Amino acid sequence: MADKKYFVLMKGGADTGQVFASRQPRGAALKAATRGAQDIRLRERGTKRVHVFKGWTQMVDKPANGPAWLPDRVKKANVKKVGIEHL
Repeated sequence: MADKKYFVLMKGGADTGQVFASRQPRGAALKAATRGAQDIRLRERGTKRVHVFKGWTQMVDKPANGPAWLPDRVKKANVKKVGIEHL
């Protein structure tokens, strides 16, 4: 079982206080997109890699098997990987 990796959200070339944990950079990018980020730059802790994504959200109908407390329309995050930069 692979360990979690930690990705720090970057804004303006500097780290922010937001850290996302996921096995893959895409999972961390989806979490950032859910919080409203559009130009997503995630620095992987312990490496010199910065994963670059474009993110957006859409309002979609709730899933058929969704719980009763879930609203009829929910926010769904999407990301597209642009590339990797090296520091």
